[in-house]
Amino acid sequence: MSPVRQAGSAPAAKPPAATGRFVYRPGVITGTVLRIPGARGASVRVQGRALAVTAAILLALLAVMVVSLTTGDYELTVAEVLRALTGGDSGGADFVVNTLRLPRLLTAVAVGAALAVSGALLTSLTGNALGSPDIIGFTNGSAVGALTVIIVVHGSMAQIAFGALIGGLATAAAVHLLMLGRGLHGFRLVVIGIGVSALLLAVNSYLITRATFQEALEAQAWLIGSLGNRGWTHANAILIAAAVLLPPAFLLSRRLSMVEMGDLTATALGVNVTRTRAVLLLVSVALAAFATAVTGPIWFIALAAPQLARRLTRTAGPALLPAALMGALLLAASDVAAQRLFAPALLPVGTATGTIGGLYLIWLLITESRKSRA
Repeated sequence: MSPVRQAGSAPAAKPPAATGRFVYRPGVITGTVLRIPGARGASVRVQGRALAVTAAILLALLAVMVVSLTTGDYELTVAEVLRALTGGDSGGADFVVNTLRLPRLLTAVAVGAALAVSGALLTSLTGNALGSPDIIGFTNGSAVGALTVIIVVHGSMAQIAFGALIGGLATAAAVHLLMLGRGLHGFRLVVIGIGVSALLLAVNSYLITRATFQEALEAQAWLIGSLGNRGWTHANAILIAAAVLLPPAFLLSRRLSMVEMGDLTATALGVNVTRTRAVLLLVSVALAAFATAVTGPIWFIALAAPQLARRLTRTAGPALLPAALMGALLLAASDVAAQRLFAPALLPVGTATGTIGGLYLIWLLITESRKSRA
């Protein structure tokens, strides 16, 4: 016998509906819906907290960029930097800004954004906080392809990027084959990915042993992950890759939010789940591969940035734009800190991100373990 609700009383709240890997709670996604004029009823949902957090991250990133361009062995004022950027200075400031600092800074921003979006896509697709390209093994797979080109072929930047892409895609195909017929379960994918990553790390070590002494030194320095000596060739390569790959990820973010609700719910809402997963997985692997080709493996940016962005914005969706800005901020700030705090020693940025990211990974593992026991 069901209880009778008294007149004037509020209806009983419905419990959260379980819809797949995630628990979807009606009413969590809040915000203001803005209609787009002349777009046939199209609208966009604006969340106040997410917008404020995104703006704050962007301002912090701009501040780090100013610090990066003005400080160092050759101190510059903001006015001198602006004149150099606009072509009004043909002296030492022009060389320092446009040849030494700006390409390195743009590389850091683009690589950080690419890794963060790659990690955000994989985290959403797997439904697991540990589902990032450096944990699953895609980064090591890209490193195998890039090292093969560096040591065996002695290729150019374009060839290294192509080799990294092939290595990342081959790793994704291998992981897919190992999971064939078992579904895209987050925990299983992470476990298999860790095993594949260990095998690929051994392959990288083997490639280094087959190289000459000079090639081995260069390859080992590249494997640490560094932004040192990065010029316009590297900056242009990752900027072009980001310009091509980031727009599809942002355009498909709404479908990705539906996929998070579960396959049945997403299909009922008109989403082709298989095609959406395949496209986003390809975009994620390509972003990680091109970023790895330019700087070498930069650890834990893809793991930490999406989680931090999602916790700060408190959004139910993947939050790709805040994640991209957070990744750019983390990598650019880590590079500035590595240059300024440890000068005159040359500390690779991969060492700094690995140290901080390792602590974050320990905290994340403890948190996820507590959740699983609850």
